[in-house]
Amino acid sequence: MNISVVIPLLNEQESLQELHDWIAKVMQSNHFSYEIIFIDDGSTDQSWNTILKLSEKDANVKGIRFLKNFGKSQALHAGFEKAQGEVVITMDADLQDNPDEIPELYSMIVNDHYDLVSGWKKKRYDSVIAKNLPSKLFNWAARKTSGVKLNDFNCGLKAYNLKVVKNIDVNGEMHRYIPVLAKNAGFQNIGEKVVKHQARKYGHTKFGMERFINGFLDLITIWFISRFGRRPMHLFGALGVLMFIIGFAFALYLGIDKLFFNPLGRLITERPQFYIALSTMIIGSQFFVAGFLGELILRSKSNKKRYLIQTQLNL
Repeated sequence: MNISVVIPLLNEQESLQELHDWIAKVMQSNHFSYEIIFIDDGSTDQSWNTILKLSEKDANVKGIRFLKNFGKSQALHAGFEKAQGEVVITMDADLQDNPDEIPELYSMIVNDHYDLVSGWKKKRYDSVIAKNLPSKLFNWAARKTSGVKLNDFNCGLKAYNLKVVKNIDVNGEMHRYIPVLAKNAGFQNIGEKVVKHQARKYGHTKFGMERFINGFLDLITIWFISRFGRRPMHLFGALGVLMFIIGFAFALYLGIDKLFFNPLGRLITERPQFYIALSTMIIGSQFFVAGFLGELILRSKSNKKRYLIQTQLNL
């Protein structure tokens, strides 16, 4: 199979028929063998019924229906597990991503040997204040922190070599940082392509301003995981040693000063340096404990089920 198109969705009933027809037209005109995997992330409208009707008419349509809303990252994870195409394309279901971009994205993976190609919505049709400016700030911070030189981490239109999606673990809210996850897994050939962005035709966005706050928090998480995810003791141990050195230096100063220079002066417990020494040594101990716990958790990590599937279609 040439292409798997993975489409996570939440309450996008109005756009599904048009999106399917558009994708099918592109695939057939380019003679691609393909599958379209819709992942219904707990929709409360008639999205799943629409997917059922599409599958009756088109054997290339497959579907996964979650028991409830588990989030976009979990939906992508489920789609990646089932994908079989040589190239995996992800796109949103709101018709803001253009299926006409698929042939060139496919060519960049197959012919130019990219591991991953991320879309860049250079010209956007979103609100400048609500989305464009926060998105630019978010992307700048992501580039500086991760070292992955992309202009648009949030673009849902991306293309992957199949081996990439089978070897990364998309969890939590990490769908924004799949290129970073791919880089951390060893896939270094990451490209970018300017893609057409279209105004939303039906419904309204499912993401509010909180996604940018969550995005920055996730950025800190992925920075930590990238640097210390496999060796947490290296970070917490170093901080613990630093705190211990500071505490020991203050304690040594107090002891020498009391014994040799000021034996009849104030009690050690009446001096602020005593509390600095005590606090830093306690904090140092806590950092060491955190490092040991991190190492233990890392070595006992189990694969916990992150979502529950209600129905699978043609999979």
